[in-house]
Amino acid sequence: MRDILRFGSRTVLLYIAVVVVVGLVASYAVVFAPDSPQIQSEEGILDLTKDHVSKNPLKLQGEWAFFWQELLSPEDIRSRMENGGQVNRYINIPGSWLGYPLDGQELSGEGFATFRLVIELSKQDRNERLALRLPSIFHAYKLWANGELLAEVGEVGPDKSRVKPHLATKLVFFQPENDTLELVMQVANFHHKRGGITQYIELGGSSVLTVRSNLKIAKDMFITACLLVIGLYNLLLFVLRRKDKAPLYFGLFTVLFGIRSLLNGELMITQLLPHFPWELQFKIEYLILCISGYIITMYFECIFPNYVSRWFRLGTRIATSALCLIVVITPALIYSKMLLVIGVIVVLHMVYLMVGLAQAAMRRIEGALIFLLVSVVTLVTVINDFLYYNEWSLIGNTSPLGLLVFTIAQMILLSSRFTRAATNEERIARELQEANNKLTEMNANLERIVMERTHALSAAHEDLRMSYDRLLHSEQGRKKLLAYITHDLRMPLSSMLGYVEAVKDMVKPERNEQYLKYIRDNTIRINRMIEELSFLSHLETGQVAYRMEPVHAIPFLRDFFEQYELVVRDAGLHFILDIGNTEDQRPDLPVIEMDGQRLEQALFNLVSNAMKFTSTGGTVRLALAVDEAQDTRYAIISVQDSGTGIPPEQLEQIFDRNYRYDRSGMDMEVEGSGLGLAICREIVQAHGGAVRAESDGKTGSIFYVSLPLYSRSRKVTA
Repeated sequence: MRDILRFGSRTVLLYIAVVVVVGLVASYAVVFAPDSPQIQSEEGILDLTKDHVSKNPLKLQGEWAFFWQELLSPEDIRSRMENGGQVNRYINIPGSWLGYPLDGQELSGEGFATFRLVIELSKQDRNERLALRLPSIFHAYKLWANGELLAEVGEVGPDKSRVKPHLATKLVFFQPENDTLELVMQVANFHHKRGGITQYIELGGSSVLTVRSNLKIAKDMFITACLLVIGLYNLLLFVLRRKDKAPLYFGLFTVLFGIRSLLNGELMITQLLPHFPWELQFKIEYLILCISGYIITMYFECIFPNYVSRWFRLGTRIATSALCLIVVITPALIYSKMLLVIGVIVVLHMVYLMVGLAQAAMRRIEGALIFLLVSVVTLVTVINDFLYYNEWSLIGNTSPLGLLVFTIAQMILLSSRFTRAATNEERIARELQEANNKLTEMNANLERIVMERTHALSAAHEDLRMSYDRLLHSEQGRKKLLAYITHDLRMPLSSMLGYVEAVKDMVKPERNEQYLKYIRDNTIRINRMIEELSFLSHLETGQVAYRMEPVHAIPFLRDFFEQYELVVRDAGLHFILDIGNTEDQRPDLPVIEMDGQRLEQALFNLVSNAMKFTSTGGTVRLALAVDEAQDTRYAIISVQDSGTGIPPEQLEQIFDRNYRYDRSGMDMEVEGSGLGLAICREIVQAHGGAVRAESDGKTGSIFYVSLPLYSRSRKVTA
């Protein structure tokens, strides 16, 4: 969880907050959309003398006269009032009589009553044809307008045996004969927890209300058709591909709520099937509500695996099974009282899943943010419907629209999943086809491939043999080098020990200074040998840093010559610099990218090597030339001596660190560790160049250092 809340996840948290806010705003727009202006009746009288309801329909709300446990016709009410009877009870409509205070007690949902409202119409409405849009009223009713029976749904009676419940919405028309409209309605309920007029009755012009009713029916039909089509489509997808169960649960969820939309709102089921049993209608609606939480949980588990805990799934199964069992075996009067419990369970499901969606969104899982957005919209609409059916909200039947938004979003999510799966399948099929083509080609050329592999193995075997020979030669060389170093160290150390003892024992005090000088010279020699070995090891392992910069070759060689000319001449040799008549300032002078100090060390090793193996009076020549190979220009620096030369068969070995050759004809034994040429090769190769030697073994030798010339597009150091 800590990784989720790192700084990089703050953007995701911001997205989630934006999604929740957008969802709440959209839900507010759906649930609390502005409606027609509201005017309330007082003490059973509604004054509309200043309103034109034939063009601006009005929802009737406010106080209606209330006659409890009486089924009165308009004549009965008129006769009672003529005899001095008074109306002393009023009830707010819309609203159930459940909980209405009467004689110190609160009424239950069962019973029967008569409602009366007197409406004073304006002059414009007296000659207009008006209409009343009647919602579903629990659970049977009769309606009179100015004494004329306009509507009857079910059968009204004073007890349960004589009441025949039924639910339906109606649109009735009438022509007011004067400026007063008296509405009288008898309502009886013995089959539901709520009785009375719980929804708005609309009054308006016949044409306007007809259009409104048709639009509402069209809206409900559209939502129902969308839900059913989408649900059936996903069920068909599952039948064709049963490995993924997400379309199964989503299809069931959508089809079930498509069926439920037929059972509420405009009650299209009763318009299509007027004699459809109301008890079955209620049980189907409640069963869909009970099972919806479990279905959406399983769908969520398929889309985002491992986000729903095992205990939550188990609790969901138990709660869903128990509620469904209660709905099936009990009458509506009992299970309708559990609507709040069912609503709480469904809302808890959605809240739990939204927490999981927030976690999925924070982990940047595809589809989680859009899922969270539509879930917020759906949650608000569902909560509003539950509040409406418990008489805590005046706006009802908003959940179908919220579910449609949710369904469309899930269709997009599932389509994305299927598209990605199809794309992957096409890619895999294409890769398999390509692999099959390659396999066919390999089979067709198997013999050629085997021959090539055999040849490659033979070449590898030959390379391995040559590598083994080189390794064996290297091992022999190391042993030889160890022997040389042991000899070179033993001799000076032994003599130094003798001179130290001579000085200590005062054998010849007058020669102590000479003995100490000898000890000092041998110490310097041993130290130099050790330093060369260490430096070569660092070169071979790449531990030496180079400071490369472009340098003009001619001034560099001239400075080098001037620096070591005296050293060579003191050794009794002639030192010659051959760089032709080239002017130093010509624009095409050769430029080399080098570490001047390291390259100077490599050239000095070559010159020092020439000095060692050239007799007194001989010559050492330092020269520069330019050559081109494979479209690359090189500077060729050569060091030539007039010594006894190197046997041609040993030219490839002289740059090995273990090589040391004592040439015949020398006046004295040549000192050295045999590491100078190996150091020279490592330095030159680090500059991208190469070093080689030529000799016939008799008349001296020439060492060539080839270095690539530097591009002249950058600044050059003189």
